[in-house]
Amino acid sequence: MNTTSRRTGLLTLLVTSLGSFMVLLDGSIIFVALHEIQKDLGGELSQLQWTVDAYTLPFAALMLTAGTLGDRLGRKKVFLTGLVLFVLGSALCGFAPSVGLLILGRVVQGLGAGAISTGSLSLLVSTFTDPPGRAKAIGIWTAVSGVSIALGPLLGGILIESFNWQAIFLLNVPIGIIALLLGVPRLIDSKNPAARNVDLPGQVLAAGGLFCLVLGLIEAGRDGWTSPTILALLGGAVVLLGGFLAVELRSKEPLLPLELFRNRTFATACLIASLLGFVIVGVMFFMAQYFQAVQQHDALATGLRLLPLTLGIFFLSPPASRIAGKAGPRIPIMVGALLSTLGFFLLSTIEPTSGFGSVWWKLALVGIGIGCMFAPLTLAVMASTPPQRAGLGSSMINTTRITGFTAGAAVLGTIVVSRTDDSTARGPAAMVDAFHTVFYICAGATILAFVVAAATMVRGRLPGPVPGTAPAAPGTNHAAATGTP
Repeated sequence: MNTTSRRTGLLTLLVTSLGSFMVLLDGSIIFVALHEIQKDLGGELSQLQWTVDAYTLPFAALMLTAGTLGDRLGRKKVFLTGLVLFVLGSALCGFAPSVGLLILGRVVQGLGAGAISTGSLSLLVSTFTDPPGRAKAIGIWTAVSGVSIALGPLLGGILIESFNWQAIFLLNVPIGIIALLLGVPRLIDSKNPAARNVDLPGQVLAAGGLFCLVLGLIEAGRDGWTSPTILALLGGAVVLLGGFLAVELRSKEPLLPLELFRNRTFATACLIASLLGFVIVGVMFFMAQYFQAVQQHDALATGLRLLPLTLGIFFLSPPASRIAGKAGPRIPIMVGALLSTLGFFLLSTIEPTSGFGSVWWKLALVGIGIGCMFAPLTLAVMASTPPQRAGLGSSMINTTRITGFTAGAAVLGTIVVSRTDDSTARGPAAMVDAFHTVFYICAGATILAFVVAAATMVRGRLPGPVPGTAPAAPGTNHAAATGTP
């Protein structure tokens, strides 16, 4: 790289890292703010669920389409559009006078997040054309993403205690503006002349089906599973998602090429990734509620108490990735599933008055288990995806993980609502009892992940490209290879 190219590369790395930092920070920082938002704006638990799902639902539903748009219209344009949407959505959240407007702001944030997440790695790959420089840049970008996930709850607690809950959203405004001011004049745009057409029918059916499903699951806790509205929503979800599969089977340029799932490793990794997203929201959402709503800790103390979980994920992901690269992803995924299962069973023994000394190591065990699975799942998907479709593979691992995250907030929140809705079943003891049920379900999900990995994943090292060392050519659709909300 000459001096000009090096400066361009460093600026691209800075801008894309800022974008990724905001997107993933918002996925984890929200949990310590939920209790404060409820006290300030009011609202029921179902509305708190929507402050999570209103962000992750458009994020998951539109990520694949955002990649196609980047290939056709220009990756820089899509990335910068995502930044603008994210800043506007953050400002709307920060100044929202009601839960309804807060949820609307989260939807706008989610739309922006999908474009940012898809565009950031695409820009890095098209800017860093030499393999060593590209691998180093992606490694730095991934590290920044991991730091944002790990520090989200703690940073959120500091901002809330120093200012208010609105500060966790308004923080994004200056960061996003700086990224825009740096990126508009200096980022290098690129397109794929042979880009696929946008699968509009597939996108509409997928988004509509997911929306009906999540809305039905969340509102079922309040209206009841036999409510005509709930039955109509769930039935609509089945019809729309079934239509999506039918369209994808017949489409010449599908949003989601279903033939990829014929590869056993690819299908298994995507399934486990969705289970992983499910349990991540289970432990972060409800342990934050445990520390705040049950034990009455403030946001900063809650963020500190969640550190064993987030640091476990952060510190175990790199060594698990190295082990998976040498020995294959099957063993670290199975070990991680077992550790997480044990951690969830232990969390199901906590009581309203449990001291932190009896809780932190159980949280850490869950975090270590999740960390053992996180990166190897990405490796499994990328190693089982044809090189010319590496971008689609990295998009799929994120889409399935975020979909599981969205489903977790909807399903587990509904279970807690149904267990605590009766006036005779309220109070700290009833809430913690409901949390026990959540942790049993999460343990069941990680047991399923263990069984699926043990039964279907290939033993030993997988052939194929390793993320960060052999990405697809710049003409393909690239999305984030790692990361979560």
